[in-house]
Amino acid sequence: MRVILANPRGFCAGVRMAIDVVDQVLDLLPGQTIHVFHEIVHNRHVVDRFKGRGVVFVEDVNDVPEGEIVVFSAHGVSPAVRAAAAARKLTAIDATCPLVTKVHAEAIRYARQGYQILLVGHRDHQEIAGTLGEAPDATQVVESPEDIPRLRIDDPDKLVYLTQTTLSTDDAGVIIDALKATFPNLKAPPTEDICYATTNRQHAVRQIAPLCDLVLVVGSRNSSNSVRLTEIAQNVGTPGRLIDDAGELDPAWFKGVETLMLTAGASAPEDLVAEICRWFVDRFGATLHVADVFEESVEFGLPVTLKRLMEAHDVDHRDRRVRVEAPTITAGEYGAAAVALTISAGDADGDAA
Repeated sequence: MRVILANPRGFCAGVRMAIDVVDQVLDLLPGQTIHVFHEIVHNRHVVDRFKGRGVVFVEDVNDVPEGEIVVFSAHGVSPAVRAAAAARKLTAIDATCPLVTKVHAEAIRYARQGYQILLVGHRDHQEIAGTLGEAPDATQVVESPEDIPRLRIDDPDKLVYLTQTTLSTDDAGVIIDALKATFPNLKAPPTEDICYATTNRQHAVRQIAPLCDLVLVVGSRNSSNSVRLTEIAQNVGTPGRLIDDAGELDPAWFKGVETLMLTAGASAPEDLVAEICRWFVDRFGATLHVADVFEESVEFGLPVTLKRLMEAHDVDHRDRRVRVEAPTITAGEYGAAAVALTISAGDADGDAA
C-alpha cells in the first residue's frame, strides 16, 4: 500500500494560536482553574488533553465563578458573551482566530453603513453564532439556496454577503452564485472570508484524491472543516472517511486499496496522523509519500489580552509569536521513512507523478 500524506494538513495558525494561549495561561497560573468558553478548537483529543490538565470547558460564562479567568475559543464570541463575562468581572483572554475576527469586523462595518448582511454558513456553528451576534438586526443566515425565498430584504441594492471561515468552497460557491442570481447587486467582502488553511486543505484533497482509492481525514465530527474535506473527496469521486484516531481504523475498509490519501483537518494534532501512519506501516507494510501541494508558513501575534496577563505576571512577551509550518516526517515517529513526492495540478488530471 502507498499512503500519500497531504501537505498542508493539520493545525492552522489560528488553531495553533488558540491552543498556545491556553498553554501559556496554564503556565502563568499553575494550580489555578482555567475556564474555556466552548471547546477551544473542535477536536476531541485537544479538548480531552486540556481537561486532563484541569481546564474546565463551559457553554455559559455564568458557569464561571466571578472574578476568574475565562478563555474565549478560536471560533469567536458575540458581544453578548463579552458583556456577560464583564458583568461577572471575569478576566477574559481572547483566543479568537484573527481571520474570524476579520469577519466580525466586516459585519460591524457593513451594518453601520446600512447594509443587510447575508451570512453564509451553518446556523448551529459557534462561529456563526459569534458573527451573527455582532449585528443581529442586520444579519440573516443562509445555509442553502433553499433559504433564499425566505429572506426578508429591505433594499436589494444594499446587500452584502459574508461567509463562515471553515466552509467548503464548493458549497459556499453554490450558495453565493444562487444569491447573486437572485440579487444581482449583491456586494462581496473585500477579501475572501473562507480562510487560507481551509482553502489550501480543500485544494489538496481535490488534487490528490483522484489519484487514490480512498481518502482518510483525521478530525472530529464536530469539526466543520474536517467534515468538508471528507465531502470534497466524495465530490471528486473518491470514497472518504472521517476518523478521530487510529482506534477507529477497520482493516476491512482497505481491501483492494493500493493508494490511500491521508490528511487532517485544521484542528487535528499531527501525532494522531503519525499514529495512523504507524498502523499502516505495521499492518500493510505501507510506504509513506509526502505530497507538497501548497507551502504554508504563517504566524500570528499573541492576543492583546494574553499580553496584558503576561505583563501582570512580569513575563516578557515581546518576541513571542505563533508560527505554523509543514510537519517534519521522521522514520521513528511515523514508522517508516517518507519518500518525497510532489503532486502538481497536472497530476490530478491523470499525468504521471
